[in-house]
Amino acid sequence: MDELSRTAIAPARRTAIAAEGSRAGAFAAIDWGLFGFCGLVWGSSFYFIAVGVDHFSPPLIAAIRLALGTAVLAVARKARRPVDRSDLPRIALLALVWMAIPFTLFPVAEQWVDSGVTGVINAGFPVFTAILAVVLLRRLPRLRQTAGLLLGLGGVVVVALPTLGEGGSSVLGIVLLLVAVVLYAVAITVAVPLQQRYGALPVMMRMQGLACLMTLPLAIWGVGRSDFAWSALAAVAVLGIAGTGLALLAMAVLASRVGATRGSTVSYLFPVVSIALGVLFRDEALHVLAVVGTALVLGGAYLVSRAERDG
Repeated sequence: MDELSRTAIAPARRTAIAAEGSRAGAFAAIDWGLFGFCGLVWGSSFYFIAVGVDHFSPPLIAAIRLALGTAVLAVARKARRPVDRSDLPRIALLALVWMAIPFTLFPVAEQWVDSGVTGVINAGFPVFTAILAVVLLRRLPRLRQTAGLLLGLGGVVVVALPTLGEGGSSVLGIVLLLVAVVLYAVAITVAVPLQQRYGALPVMMRMQGLACLMTLPLAIWGVGRSDFAWSALAAVAVLGIAGTGLALLAMAVLASRVGATRGSTVSYLFPVVSIALGVLFRDEALHVLAVVGTALVLGGAYLVSRAERDG
């Protein structure tokens, strides 16, 4: 059976609110492959968002990338498999909180916050995912994973410190990023049982299509507040095809295999990629604290990724 798109063998009539991943052991080779791919694609996405914001309005960026992501998934016949109508409201909720709102908030925030800092803030969402897992699954994370989550959160705080002194706009940008990250945590937790039931492709394609429709009114409004540039169009195209199409699918599969909490640690790779691209191509400052914080979040990623049964 195809591991990347299989349907759960005996789906229940009612889908659980949340579920464990199908693998509790240490990451297998395929898990690390999915992990690395998502980290590289999404870590660079903050750079491409910044390039897009130079010319396109935030809601226009969100709508274009969602339309392209939907088109990528629609090519696969398995993505067009039916889903139970009773699950459509949950898919619509995921479309709103995983895509429509965060994909708009990120470019809004990057008008005031460097792309490297954006990548670091995103690295904190495993903490919120773990809190939701405690509430919904009624299970505390093991000691090693708890230490990894706290270490990663500490790294995020360290990297964000220099930005907090840059004025009110930067603070607002960070607040918007944190809201988006919390919504990501809600979505990835709720999405696991749906993806285990139907496979990743049908759920992700419907989510993206609905989110595109949700962002369309603001995108039309934003056309008049944008100016055309090939650089911005190319950046948003990469966001849509790779970040919103292929990487979201890979993340869905990873979360269904290893669970929402451990799957969400892919965000710990974001700082390395986003800070490097920001420094190299957008002349963003490289603070010593950013280097220290990045080391902390990578250490946290390693601890959280270890086998759950190891404690």
